[in-house]
Amino acid sequence: MISPRYCLIFCLTFGSGVFAQSPATGPWDVKALQTAEVKPQWGGTVGKVREVYYPGEPYQGKPTRVFAYYGKPEGDGPFPAMVLVHGGGGKAFEKWAEHWAARGYCALAMDLAGNGPKGRLADGGPDQGDESKFRDFTDKDIRDMWTYHAVAAVLRGHTLLASLKEVDKDKIAMTGISWGGYLTCIVAGLDERLKAAVPVYGCGFLHENSAWKPKLDGFTAERRDRWVNAFDPSKYLPGVKCPILFLNGTNDFAYPLDSYQKCYQLVKSPRTLSVQVRLPHGHIWTFKEVDTFIDSHLRKSESLVELGPVTRSGDAVSAKITGKSKIKLGQLHYAADAGSWQKRDWKSIAGEVRDGSVKATLPADRPLVYFLEAVDERGLKVSSAHEALPAVEKKK
Repeated sequence: MISPRYCLIFCLTFGSGVFAQSPATGPWDVKALQTAEVKPQWGGTVGKVREVYYPGEPYQGKPTRVFAYYGKPEGDGPFPAMVLVHGGGGKAFEKWAEHWAARGYCALAMDLAGNGPKGRLADGGPDQGDESKFRDFTDKDIRDMWTYHAVAAVLRGHTLLASLKEVDKDKIAMTGISWGGYLTCIVAGLDERLKAAVPVYGCGFLHENSAWKPKLDGFTAERRDRWVNAFDPSKYLPGVKCPILFLNGTNDFAYPLDSYQKCYQLVKSPRTLSVQVRLPHGHIWTFKEVDTFIDSHLRKSESLVELGPVTRSGDAVSAKITGKSKIKLGQLHYAADAGSWQKRDWKSIAGEVRDGSVKATLPADRPLVYFLEAVDERGLKVSSAHEALPAVEKKK
């Protein structure tokens, strides 16, 4: 059972009234993780990056280390920097760090499964299997949970980057893929030092709709609520203060669009949306939208355009375009069914770019889910939030 003291913490964090106005911090001592001295242990060079180890959180009463690859551009800096967070089945990817170093960033790609470059570390933290993520816990062993360790490792990784002389500590951002996107949603709500964040695929409301809902449904209500209150990103997204880009696919197997929308709607800071039709799910770090979004906030280069809220009059829909880039294509994407999000059949029709807006005409199909997309002259895609129309609309 959770102790009365821990219950009090969560009531104050997630309850109603004045306490609900404070950003949630969950089980993490965020300030300590931001200010701790994180001493790196440097290893060998692999390709264009360098191996590094840094302290993690204690696991089952024993100290741990986190392994990572560190990349940097040529020169002395100071350079902007990226924290890179892998997903399920992933590892510290040296090529990911190289990608950002080649673009003029220092980059830290860490492992969050207790592994080093050649397998399991003797002093690694918990693995990232579902049993580690979703096992039951109490206030006594909550700090042995995988999410607790992973978030702490990301925060410590940021602190490590900020301590390096070649890094501009005021220009650090992060991106994560899948479970790394899930972690990005949490960390972006905890770490006010971040200047931008991009969760790819990953989101919260896992208990409402996700690949892990059946597992959470199998818990007692008390156990499920305990996990959600501590580790679901929905509890932390309201605390996001930096600009954030949400990038996902219409048919993502793990993080469906209903939960995804509920998540990005929690964010009060500037947010950009790029939902792409049938986007494949994988450790993909070559999205130009991600590169451009980060550059715009850390290097003040040209940003992605933005699509405003969809307005509708009968079957005519439109969304305002904000931004400097020329739009070469406007589209309407829609699915005329109400089944599983993962199985919906999305179709696309050309829209019209006129008067600073993307405009289109809805098909007659009902029920209908749809959103608008703008593709700029660089080929970069942004989208509106999706809208849903029922099988039978009520007359006004």
